[in-house]
Amino acid sequence: QVQLVESGGGLVQAGGSLRLSCSASGTIFSINNWGWYRQAPGKQRELVATITSDGSTNYADSVKGRFTISRDNAKNTVYLQMNSLKPEDTAVYYCKGNLGIIDYWGQGTQVTVSS
Repeated sequence: QVQLVESGGGLVQAGGSLRLSCSASGTIFSINNWGWYRQAPGKQRELVATITSDGSTNYADSVKGRFTISRDNAKNTVYLQMNSLKPEDTAVYYCKGNLGIIDYWGQGTQVTVSS
């Protein structure tokens, strides 16, 4: 059974940085496309960034220039480097991995940015 496990969340002051990781287990295949999403209290889950199997990336306008998504295929892991964090970045961050026609989700990791 494929599982995605996130780590790296926490509490940080505005202007600080965090690095999230998400690793896939339970499969011998590399995740095709990865994505990071977030959900703030009372809001819908939204796309933060994606990275395809060939390394192409896409970002939400709100994080462009501040966040960087990357992947390590050998480790079946995706990362989200978050710099210049703002209070409005506070949310639960989820990773999503695509394998074939199935999407898998992590359990979420809390990121809290204090002003």
